[in-house]
Amino acid sequence: MHNYLDFEKPISDLEGKIIELKTLAEQDESIDTSDEINRLEGRARDAMIDIYSKLTPWQKTQVARHPDRPHFIDYQRQLFSEFTPLAGDRKFANDDAIQAGFARFRGEPVVLIGQEKGSDTKSRIRHNFGSARPEGYRKAIRIMEMADRFGLPIVTLIDTAGAYPGVGAEERGQAEAIARSTEACLNARVPIVSVVIGEGGSGGAIAIATGNRVYMLEHAIYSVISPEGAASILWRDSTRAKEAAQNMKITAEDLKSLGIIDAIIPEPLGGAHRAPEKVIGQTGDVIAQALTELKASNDLRQDRRQKFLNMGRQLG
Repeated sequence: MHNYLDFEKPISDLEGKIIELKTLAEQDESIDTSDEINRLEGRARDAMIDIYSKLTPWQKTQVARHPDRPHFIDYQRQLFSEFTPLAGDRKFANDDAIQAGFARFRGEPVVLIGQEKGSDTKSRIRHNFGSARPEGYRKAIRIMEMADRFGLPIVTLIDTAGAYPGVGAEERGQAEAIARSTEACLNARVPIVSVVIGEGGSGGAIAIATGNRVYMLEHAIYSVISPEGAASILWRDSTRAKEAAQNMKITAEDLKSLGIIDAIIPEPLGGAHRAPEKVIGQTGDVIAQALTELKASNDLRQDRRQKFLNMGRQLG
C-alpha cells in the first residue's frame, strides 16, 4: 500500500479493493478475480490520470513533500559512483542537512552537493529535515571552491523547506552563509547544473541552486517562502496556506513560464514516489545533456550571472 495524500482518496479506495481481491485469490485458488481486478485497475488508472492532470499548487506542494518521494541519497546511489562525502566547514562543525563530496557521474568526475531530508525518524533528526545551518552552507562553499580549483563540474540537488531559522543558526551568521554560498555559485568557473527534486525553499535553496542550468521535477515546488509561512505573514493565519500557494506561482509550470527555470523533468503518473528509479534515470539523462552542452560555453561565469540578471526583465 502507498502513503496516500488526502486528494488521492478515490485512488486509495480502488487500489485497496484490488489488494483485497488479490489476497482473496491467493487464499482460495478456486476464486477467479482477474476480470474484476482488471476492471478496477483501469478505473484506478483513469482516476489517477484525472486527478494528476489538474493538480492545484497546494496539491503539488503535498506531492513534493510526500514521505516516499526519492531524496538526495536515492539519486546519489543510482546516478553517482565512488561518492566520497566530505564533512565540516573548517570553522565550527559539520552539518548533515547538506551532503557534499566528490563522485563520478557516468564515468566522469564531478562534485555533488544537495540537501537530504531523511526517510525515518532517526535520519530526519540527523539531517534536520533538510534544513541546513550555517555550517552546511560553509561546507558547500568550501567544496565548490575545491571543484573550481580542480576544474570539476558541480551538480546540486535541491530539496529543502528552507534554511534552519533557529537562534543558534542566526547567531552564527545564517544569512551571511547563504549569501556567501550564492556568491560562490556565481563565481565558479566550472559548470553548475541544479535540479529541484522536491521542495526548493527560500534562500536555503538558492544558496546551492544558482546554476548555469536549473531544472525542476514536474511536481516539485520552488518559492521564496513556504505557503504556510506566506500565509502567516500576509494574513497571520497559516491555515490559508492553500490560498497562498495558489497566488505564489510555485509550480514548475509557473516558473518555466517566468523564465526562472530552464526545463521541467516529467514525473511518472502519480508522482516520483510511484516509480523512483524511472524518474531518477530521467533526471540523470537531463544532467548529462546539460553538462555536455555546457562544455561548449566560453564563459560559464558570465553566462550564469547574466542568466540571473535577466530574470524578470521580460515581465517589465
